[in-house]
Amino acid sequence: MKQLFTKKTTYLLLLILAGEAVFILPFVLARVFRPTVLEAFQLTNLQYGGAQAIYGIVAMISYLFGGPLADKFEPRKLMAIALWLTALGGFVFATYPSYELLQILFGYWGFTTIFLFWAAMIKATRIWGGIKNQGKAFGFLDGGRGLVGALFGTLGVVIFGLYAVGDMNDLEVTERKRVFSYVIYTSMALVMIIGVLVWFFLKTDVKQEAVNRAKITLKDVVAVLKIPSVWLLMFIILAAYVGYKVTDVFSLFAREVMLYDEVESAKVGTLLLFMRPVVGIIIGFIADKSRVTLWLTISFVFSIIGAGLLATDIITPNATFLFFLGVMVTATGIYAARALYFGAMQEGHIPLALTGTAVGIISFIGYTPDIFAGLAMGYLLDANKGQIGHQHVYLMLLSFSILGLVASLVLYRISLKPKKN
Repeated sequence: MKQLFTKKTTYLLLLILAGEAVFILPFVLARVFRPTVLEAFQLTNLQYGGAQAIYGIVAMISYLFGGPLADKFEPRKLMAIALWLTALGGFVFATYPSYELLQILFGYWGFTTIFLFWAAMIKATRIWGGIKNQGKAFGFLDGGRGLVGALFGTLGVVIFGLYAVGDMNDLEVTERKRVFSYVIYTSMALVMIIGVLVWFFLKTDVKQEAVNRAKITLKDVVAVLKIPSVWLLMFIILAAYVGYKVTDVFSLFAREVMLYDEVESAKVGTLLLFMRPVVGIIIGFIADKSRVTLWLTISFVFSIIGAGLLATDIITPNATFLFFLGVMVTATGIYAARALYFGAMQEGHIPLALTGTAVGIISFIGYTPDIFAGLAMGYLLDANKGQIGHQHVYLMLLSFSILGLVASLVLYRISLKPKKN
């Protein structure tokens, strides 16, 4: 029994490490160092959103084809290869390439992080959770991923502060680029190491033939499309992921509206990353005591309240308490929704053997914010400098959160009905 627990613990820890490590280079570094990235690459918010849109387009196609792939091959192999290939992209990132090459790099990352990795990770997590612990499984996954992201962010801030020479506000662009390169190379090395650990140690006692199919047929795809919860989860994830993309500009809000310096604004981004594990783990335990879909609904209520506050004029450089209140309430709702939406697959009566296919179909629509959210935020922030642009971003979040609330309520009602055989 003790040996089984040790295997399950190792399995979960590796899932958590891998689940966030694969996104460190494409997303986490920019989330923590948004002002630095924009200046080092000489980009506007809209241009950076355009690079992310290329990622989203490639990812969108990858979701469809990567889903069935995860129902055929072992998750550990797909995930390890994805980690290694993603890390290699860091060599290009660290050269501060032209905008055109940066777009190609993001397209490459869209393939490595999604086609090979995404559905395999979700399926591996569902296997770990079994029938009764889906909320806990996905809560631990997303919460743990948040902790890993926070630790990477903290490490990045420490490295940046350690190698920077002089006052942060007076650093030349060449100096910022030199220092940020150390952050990139450190991240690459860690992602490669985690890939090795996943290849050799991400193993489960569940027999693969119980959860894998040799071939996914058109009939299987049609069967998945007929499940109502699949369509509802598309809209729930769409709404929640818009919220998650908005967290990319929290540090920029701190810089432009609250007038923090680069390190202080990066610390705001890192603080939010530490919120994610706390929210994810707590909400996972709570959800398994009642219903995942109920707490998914409540999470969107939090997001609506927080976004509504941040969209007002009362957030000023002197309103520190209201700023952190708005950010923390918003982040709580966003992180809770992220931790729970795939955990709702069990209550939505989606078969385990078709998890990868279902995840691919759901993600095809659910993660389209990878295409449009960065562009939309970039346009809103560049067209209306300062607080007004940020207010427009939070009004966008408010609208999508209302959509997520409605879809979650419908899914909750479906989950109360007995499963049809």
